[in-house]
Amino acid sequence: MKPIDRRTFNQMMAKGSAGAAILSAAPFACAMGSTQEKQKLGIALVGLGSYSTYQLAPALQDTQHCYLAGIVTGTPEKEKAWATKYGIPKGNIYNYDNFENIANNDAIDVVYVVLPNSMHAEFAIRAAKAGKHVICEKPMGISVAECDAIIDACKKAGVKLGMGYRLHSEPYTQQVKQFVKDKTFGDIQYVGAEAAYRSTGNPDQWRLNKKLSGGGALMNMGVYAIQSAIYGTGKNPISVSAQEFSTRPDYFKDTDETIMAQFEFPSGAVANMSTSHNFNANSMYVSGTSGWFQLQPANNYGPLRGRTSRGEELKFPHESQQKLQMDDFAKHVLFGEPNKATGEMGKRDMMIVEAIYASIAKGGQTMGLDFEPGFGFGG
Repeated sequence: MKPIDRRTFNQMMAKGSAGAAILSAAPFACAMGSTQEKQKLGIALVGLGSYSTYQLAPALQDTQHCYLAGIVTGTPEKEKAWATKYGIPKGNIYNYDNFENIANNDAIDVVYVVLPNSMHAEFAIRAAKAGKHVICEKPMGISVAECDAIIDACKKAGVKLGMGYRLHSEPYTQQVKQFVKDKTFGDIQYVGAEAAYRSTGNPDQWRLNKKLSGGGALMNMGVYAIQSAIYGTGKNPISVSAQEFSTRPDYFKDTDETIMAQFEFPSGAVANMSTSHNFNANSMYVSGTSGWFQLQPANNYGPLRGRTSRGEELKFPHESQQKLQMDDFAKHVLFGEPNKATGEMGKRDMMIVEAIYASIAKGGQTMGLDFEPGFGFGG
């Protein structure tokens, strides 16, 4: 198979009927003038792979404060298919070369970067310079330096920046945060976090290409496990040590397969995380001085499930996490509501990722982490 590049890496999107809801919403939003005057924000998806196709675009049919206004793709066939399915005007369709022209389009307020990891910084910065608010998929970049560049570009342009961390908008994760904040189960002593799946698909996929992904399981599923450890304790870690395991080097030729890491927190709590592209795991367990609570599954698209040491089952109505996430960001832009997943959060997680890789390179040596109080915590 040919190596996957930015124009061909995505799966072919499913065909379907036109999105009447978008057609009806778009003229209203476009006519509203400035961002602060609008009732709904127009979002352009950059990169039309499986996540945009099967999660983000469908979710944008149900959002209350934003809608699918445009697309950016390097594949002409996708331009036609998406225009037909969602009623996207020709003037709201861009490719990677003419992307800067989006600056002149008042119908598009937000650019959502859904490209391979190595392209996040380039397009987030280009979007900011075009005067558009930015949502960046995880991980924010492939280095802390890239995260800094994105944050700086958004600040200079005066635009809002959010991470595509969907779990912060869904009710099970919010309940976990509340348990920790209220000390419902006492002081947290331990968190176990697992986020993994077994990859058996195309060995040429971009996630297994380090130039495109920046890393393997840690840069993908590992971000969820890192986040679970943090909101499971309510604190940032002060140190980490890590180990890497490889059992299928013929398949994982260029990226990490399985990584385990141990965190220490300023409260004395500890956490253990595991992430992999070689086995299935999806849970978080939090133990406090007066009980425990658990989510399993904890980080898929839902519905999630939870229980506690009191015999309670956590049950919340299921809604698209992507819908909730994008509406939350739109409310942040439109109404000044707290940003649940900030750019600083994305940078913090990349700082931890880099520390984990450094620990592995040094044979599991403990690496210190130093964060300002509250750094990287969203609203």
